[in-house]
Amino acid sequence: MGQLYNIYCDESCHLEHDGEIAMTIGGIWCPQSKKDEIFHRIREIKEEHGLSKNFEIKWNKVSPGQLDFYMDVVNYFFDNSDLHFRVLVIPNKQELKHDLFSQTHDDFYYKMYFNMLKTLFEPGCGYNIYIDIKDTRGQRKVEKLHEVLCNNHYDFDRNLIRKVQQVRSEEVELVALADLLIGALSYIHRGKNTSEAKLRLIERIKARSGYNLTASTLYRENKFNIFVWRSGYGK
Repeated sequence: MGQLYNIYCDESCHLEHDGEIAMTIGGIWCPQSKKDEIFHRIREIKEEHGLSKNFEIKWNKVSPGQLDFYMDVVNYFFDNSDLHFRVLVIPNKQELKHDLFSQTHDDFYYKMYFNMLKTLFEPGCGYNIYIDIKDTRGQRKVEKLHEVLCNNHYDFDRNLIRKVQQVRSEEVELVALADLLIGALSYIHRGKNTSEAKLRLIERIKARSGYNLTASTLYRENKFNIFVWRSGYGK
């Protein structure tokens, strides 16, 4: 068996009728053996900025007073070669025609989660997937996602995808960091521009990634991978 990886996932505006135009699903991954070192360093960065090591990194908390802290967190992500990010963006949920494809929005949600994750899996490796679930159907969603992922990869013995597990984002540093990066993409694709601090953080992400964040990157981009889904890309 090859390398074992952890993937930390989050989502934004994924509900069908939440009044938001764009939906994003993404994840950060790293070798499982590097997890503790990464968590420790993120907590050190918090303390360097006078914050509790239990302070929760969260896009909705980005503010002028904490901007330097969030800049350092973003820099840490880009400076650490063990950390990688991929996000799938559905730019306009209003264009989805679920009835034409005999699917529910939940069906579409699982398909998009699979599309976000499928390029990360390498034969011979193992993956633990951790998800921040925001609603009461969390355990059912986890079980369904594990089933969908394994079936699509013929991983019936679950050797490739070892587990899919719910976690609390405030307790898992890299789920919180995924929330931050996904939040930035969601902010752009929903056309938001009212927070100067958030806009400055987005500019830092653009500068460090080398991308404008509005279009898909190359398929094999390994550090900061963006897939902007269009209705013609499959159902």
